[in-house]
Amino acid sequence: MPLASSTTTSSRLLSLLSLLQARRDWPGGLLARRLGVSDRTVRRDVDRLRELGYPVQAVKGPDGGYRLEAGHHVPPLLFDEDQAVALAVALRIAVGTGAGIEEAAARALTTVRQVLPSRLRQRVDALEISAAERAADPQVDTGVLLTLSAAVRAGAELRFDYRSPGRPEDPEPRPPRRVQPHHLVVRTGRWYLVGWDPERADWRIYRADRMTPRIPNGPRFPPREVPGGDVARFLSAHFKGSDSTDTWPCRGEVILDLPAAKVAPFAGDGIVEELDTTRTRLTTGSWSWPALAAALSRFDTEIEVITPPELRAAFAELSRRAGRAAGTE
Repeated sequence: MPLASSTTTSSRLLSLLSLLQARRDWPGGLLARRLGVSDRTVRRDVDRLRELGYPVQAVKGPDGGYRLEAGHHVPPLLFDEDQAVALAVALRIAVGTGAGIEEAAARALTTVRQVLPSRLRQRVDALEISAAERAADPQVDTGVLLTLSAAVRAGAELRFDYRSPGRPEDPEPRPPRRVQPHHLVVRTGRWYLVGWDPERADWRIYRADRMTPRIPNGPRFPPREVPGGDVARFLSAHFKGSDSTDTWPCRGEVILDLPAAKVAPFAGDGIVEELDTTRTRLTTGSWSWPALAAALSRFDTEIEVITPPELRAAFAELSRRAGRAAGTE
């Protein structure tokens, strides 16, 4: 009998904790009705949660009630089955984030796994994930990411030193750079800060692993919208060599002596059109005409340039360079 009573109480505590996590404020009477118990039982259960380390605060008012506040330490956490599996997946793929948290993520995964029921542990253990592309070194210090994120959230101007690999070190100390940070973005394992440079009156993108924030931050600033209104598209456009739109600055149209099935897997964001069983029309782009011509040459087949003339001229220049490289010119 005591065992049944203990099980009922534990189950009710978990239900109470789940309700407190679902919304900010709960009137005591509403909690009692949802749990099917008396107001007095709710008060006793709240006291038990406090003893376990959950900072449940009483809310004053006509109805009275309770609120789950943030505490000074991490109490036991409650996850449903889908949340537990999602957490395990997130921890296993953390190696590719470039945030330098692999060791901490591995320890967290071990902790979560130890408290999972056997059926969930088997599901998590059966999950095999390999990183096809690990984050490039050097990775970003977690403290730097937190500092950058805090500046974005606070809307405070950021002062920082910036390392530019490949450039000689300046013998004289340089003043810190200034930027109004708007977005902290991760792309292919690298972290970037997107911000407005007040001195140049233009948007700038900085590699987070090259930044050393200065303290304190500068003044607050009014928020701005990145060109196009979408930071992901803005960042993608930057790496395509475009000023604002997510399109390649150089686009061309060619016909390849290959079936569409052999072109499509390597066409990226290009447009593939089947002309017949052996010929394909491809419209694609790159950041420069020589780069586009070189990219099309990788198909290792006959190429007919449809448009524009700049692409045809780029092929002619590549031909001359290839001839010089081969020693035939």
